[in-house]
Amino acid sequence: MDCIFCKIINGEIPAKKVYEDEHVVAFHDINPIAPVHVLTIPKKHITSVLDIQEEDKELIGHLHLALQKVAKEMGVDESGFRVITNIGQHGQQTVFHLHYHLIGGRQLEWKA
Repeated sequence: MDCIFCKIINGEIPAKKVYEDEHVVAFHDINPIAPVHVLTIPKKHITSVLDIQEEDKELIGHLHLALQKVAKEMGVDESGFRVITNIGQHGQQTVFHLHYHLIGGRQLEWKA
């Protein structure tokens, strides 16, 4: 599989990790749009939200609990942050491995 995030998970490509456990890894985005911009991904390859299966319910819940830990680790748990996942071409998904952008560290604006 030629997935950049799978290569990060397998240690083939380095990443500045913030959090890791047996199911999830979180690392700094290489093109941050805010002082805090961390990607949190499941280690299991899932293309997008549209590809989550019934069997993935526990994994997705675990991923959301990991987002809480990442927010706390990055110091944005009290000031607030945004969690975004992009899906498909119109959603501007560029890496086809489910990932959540945790963005914060400044006052965010809403631009769709």
